[in-house]
Amino acid sequence: MADSKLLVPELSEAEPLGPETVRFEELLLQASKELQQAQSSRPESTPIQPQPGFCIKTNSSDGKVFINICHSPSIPPPADVTEDELLRMLEEDQSGFRIPMSLGEPHAELDAKGQGCTAYDVAVNSDFYWRIQNSDFLRELVITISREGLEDKYNLQLNPEWRILKNRPFLGSIPQQNIRSQQRPRIQELESPPTPGHRAAETRPERPQLSLWLESPDLLLAEIDLPKLDGAMGLSLELGENRLVMGGPQHLYHLDAGIPLRIIADKSKAAFHRKRKQLLVAMPLWSVAS
Repeated sequence: MADSKLLVPELSEAEPLGPETVRFEELLLQASKELQQAQSSRPESTPIQPQPGFCIKTNSSDGKVFINICHSPSIPPPADVTEDELLRMLEEDQSGFRIPMSLGEPHAELDAKGQGCTAYDVAVNSDFYWRIQNSDFLRELVITISREGLEDKYNLQLNPEWRILKNRPFLGSIPQQNIRSQQRPRIQELESPPTPGHRAAETRPERPQLSLWLESPDLLLAEIDLPKLDGAMGLSLELGENRLVMGGPQHLYHLDAGIPLRIIADKSKAAFHRKRKQLLVAMPLWSVAS
């Protein structure tokens, strides 16, 4: 593994700024600018017209709530796994499986009795939608994730009890939604293999969530969630051609993950995003021919 230490401990304001600290600050600034430019250069959103599927009735403290579960071929499908594989994934890690979906804005409607209510539209991939029609397990999973997504996005508290409306695929109208013209292809969310014979302890460092995104054919971006940190002090990061190793201060975090592509370690850059509490890593890739 090539040793490419991209992060060095930060110094307090009372300590003198040495060459390493100045170089570190320049590195963070440059990496932040490059990552922001890469994000801002992504294609603008494009409108889609979700197709109706089925409607869920529930409620919140503000009254009745209806969720139109819709679908569109423009939304990418989730990973193609069997139900048994999915059950194992969910048992091991609740965040290990993602269902891409588009959450629409709330719109006021009238229910069957002419009373005011609120409707939300949640769209998933069309092929995946037809798959869930034959699986009670997948259908309930989609409904649960949709409810949780709406609660997080709109700061709602929805009643956990719900029912599917019969003979009514949607309530009100389904307006257009905007999605990115080109979704960033997710390579995978990597899991560290367990060490044989190692027993978990309360002091064991936490493995943070790692997401990899192929920003362009020659640039891989990594987002590492570090919600317990407020800055980069104490973080260490090493990159090899096919490996990423990160350590956190006071043994809070440890990540050792294989990378599915060949990265150029000595040209990679990292920056800590204070607001999002994420370590962002930009990793140039070797070309296939090299």
